[in-house]
Amino acid sequence: MNDVPSNVLATAEHIRLDGIEADLRRATEALLNEQRPDGHWIFELEADATIPAEYVLLRQHLGEADDPGLERKIGAYLRRIQGDHGGWPLFHGGAFDISASVKAYFCLKMIGDDPASPHMARAREAILAHGGAARANVFTRILLAMFGEISWRHVPTIPVEMVLLPRWFPVHLSKMSYWARTVLVPLLVLQALRVRARNPRSVRVQELLTAKRPRTRRMRTHQKRAWALFFNGIDGGLKVAEPFWPRPLRQRAIERCVQFVTERLNGEDGLGAIYPAMANAVMMYDALGYPPEHPDRAIARQAIEKLLVAREDEAYCQPCVSPVWDTALAAHALMEVGGEAAATAAARGLDWLKPLQELEVKGDWAEIRPHLRPGGWAFQYRNPHYPDLDDTAVVVMAMDRARHQLPIGDRYDEAIARGTEWTAGLQSGNGGWGAFDADNIRHYLNNIPFADHGALLDPPTADVSARCVSMLAQLGEKPESPRLRAAIDYLEREQEADGSWFGRWGVNYIYGTWSALCALNAAGFDNSRPSVRQGADWLISIQNADGGWGEDCESYKLDYRGHEPAPSTASQTAWALLGLMAAGAVDHPAVARGIEYLRRTQDENGLWQQEAYTGGGFPRVFYLRYHGYPKFFPLWALARYRNLRRGNATRPVHGM
Repeated sequence: MNDVPSNVLATAEHIRLDGIEADLRRATEALLNEQRPDGHWIFELEADATIPAEYVLLRQHLGEADDPGLERKIGAYLRRIQGDHGGWPLFHGGAFDISASVKAYFCLKMIGDDPASPHMARAREAILAHGGAARANVFTRILLAMFGEISWRHVPTIPVEMVLLPRWFPVHLSKMSYWARTVLVPLLVLQALRVRARNPRSVRVQELLTAKRPRTRRMRTHQKRAWALFFNGIDGGLKVAEPFWPRPLRQRAIERCVQFVTERLNGEDGLGAIYPAMANAVMMYDALGYPPEHPDRAIARQAIEKLLVAREDEAYCQPCVSPVWDTALAAHALMEVGGEAAATAAARGLDWLKPLQELEVKGDWAEIRPHLRPGGWAFQYRNPHYPDLDDTAVVVMAMDRARHQLPIGDRYDEAIARGTEWTAGLQSGNGGWGAFDADNIRHYLNNIPFADHGALLDPPTADVSARCVSMLAQLGEKPESPRLRAAIDYLEREQEADGSWFGRWGVNYIYGTWSALCALNAAGFDNSRPSVRQGADWLISIQNADGGWGEDCESYKLDYRGHEPAPSTASQTAWALLGLMAAGAVDHPAVARGIEYLRRTQDENGLWQQEAYTGGGFPRVFYLRYHGYPKFFPLWALARYRNLRRGNATRPVHGM
């Protein structure tokens, strides 16, 4: 570990490149040691208490055989991450969240924790102080309804028959995000059948409910009053009409849901390759009488087991896995490092990625782009119906960089061409890109009672759009081309008044600003362009006194008023440095101080420790801790700084 006093005002002249070389060697060796035998990387992807708790409750819902050892480990994990406020937060050190707290309490009671024990009493008091379990979000109330804790009347009604509606109807599956579709379709069946969990231990949590009746029509802060009142009125009407729905129509709708799920079952990678959809699929098959050994139910259940992370003393369940994302980013970092060992490892990673490109299945994205050929990569091992644009752009840029930097010939040319064609073909009408679909922008849908999380849609965002701009520009497209001009115009319209950009999939404005500055640099713009200069100035203005950068998940709050100081993290410091270097500020003292922060906080194993959640799932609802981020992003930033200084260059030539 480099023991440099934190009060040293570093400048570029103070930093010896031979010292950085030693740091790079240690960090590179650590990353190489994490590579799997087949060439890929995969790091843990941790969320909050919700999914480990749901996993235990799923087993009890299905009446599966007890696994005391696993339950003991999950219990230890949940107790460790309980907050000082008595409940459970959505991210490390975060505020109390009622939905996560209700599920964690229910889980701990289910596995045998005494409700009178201090940690349970504190949790219960905190939950009741926040209005009780009836104030939890829709998904939590659905779980409570399935366990018989509250009535189904207190859950928003979405008739299963909605799957039979024509595409032009204002509320239609194709108008929702991919994650909403895959979660909602099996859930529609569960709701239509009013499914009841087996709950063989007969554990109840009535003590979490106050005497006050649950309210389902409370308007959420992201909702518009007129739209919310309109949809709440419809919800009331549906509750009256639902008992009189024609049974043949209902049966036909249920069969359509089963068809949808089974077609997208995705083997051991699971429906949508995300836990909530997988769990709902298993419960749907169970509710319809599929025995555990039925192939569809069995493989859906097995997919969930593959998300478990079990250590000697603790265990938790991941929301999904991120091997494509991890491998592509690790390859970028290693190509920045250079040298034979790093180059060989990067090439092995890219060779592993190549056959994962989806070239056959036209996924849900084809609803709006039916004539576009497939060509994307998913985030997970496999998810053919739902490749994503962010991963695809990052993989394409890595492969393009490799063919110019490594002795690989033309073996990635076709993959690059197909990935570029697919990405460009999903550009939205406003010039930007969403993560999985084009023009997924029916914002009124976030006002339906079911959408209390405010994340029913997948509209274009600055960070994903920046990645796509970077890809096109790195491949040689000029800013004058109509599609790139539209994308750059979109990106600059999205810049905040203070110079930053919002980061949908990473926390938050630091992530978005890094992404946008890299894109504008790739397009050929330097700091003489106002958007570049303002973005760099914003990053410099929020640097912490220790030389690093930090931002926590509270920056996603709807009444956000500007950056508030947060402890520095390795990954966010790396993003800020990469963004500043893209803006031509490699010689700025802020960059030197950031580099010194990374050197000072590198541990004896060559890595950086980071408990902070710097990944985004759903703003204000769901956040992620990517365990790989502090392993490859700081390495990448240090290597880029070394390369620019050694080459006497002011800006990188790559899109990332």
